[in-house]
Amino acid sequence: MDYAIIAAGEGSRLLHEGVTTPKPLIRLRGVPLVDRLVNIFLRNDASSVGIIVNEEMHEVQAHLKAWKLPVPFHLHIRSTPSSMHSFYELSRTLKGDAVCLATVDTIFREDEFARYVAAFRSDSQTDGLMAVTDFVDDEKPLYVQTRDDGTIFGFSDDAQAGCRYVSGGIYCLRRPAIDILEHAVASGMFRMRNYQRRLVAEGLRLKAYPFSKIIDVDHAGDIAGAEKFLACRQ
Repeated sequence: MDYAIIAAGEGSRLLHEGVTTPKPLIRLRGVPLVDRLVNIFLRNDASSVGIIVNEEMHEVQAHLKAWKLPVPFHLHIRSTPSSMHSFYELSRTLKGDAVCLATVDTIFREDEFARYVAAFRSDSQTDGLMAVTDFVDDEKPLYVQTRDDGTIFGFSDDAQAGCRYVSGGIYCLRRPAIDILEHAVASGMFRMRNYQRRLVAEGLRLKAYPFSKIIDVDHAGDIAGAEKFLACRQ
């Protein structure tokens, strides 16, 4: 399976709080965020890895250009208006029928991630398996509306009655979902959450996969929180 990482954001909130290291290179337990993700992907049978960074991230670009991975590596250097457009740029080099996409600051437990990927691979009837969590850590969370069997029937910007989960920023998608992305961009659609709504509207089979906890590194204080979260599993 192909894996892809969105690392094209500016990290402006971190910078305003005094963190001058570009977000993809922030270290948790001594390992840069982007390296941590790629190492996890390789341990979960990645057939290729794609990463997108913005044009101003020269330090990150140099870091990634020095890599020598055991699988094909596609580095996209492009400033995009949204994470959906970043995914579109990444999708143009995807050769397989499935991809696992994550944002670079998404922190999760590796054992849970391995079970998540295995669940996706074992369910060929599902077009998309979305990582979700009941731990709300985002300033503007995307609420995921699910049925009892985990089928997703909607996404909401606000908490709805009976809505337990929020999006965790990790997506396993098959080719039908990837193909819809191209149409979404061509129609002028904006934002990743609107693309996910489009998947539901098009009748694709989406399911939610619960993680116990997923953390985003958006603020300076999140770094220590993520360190503690990872350390408690050792």
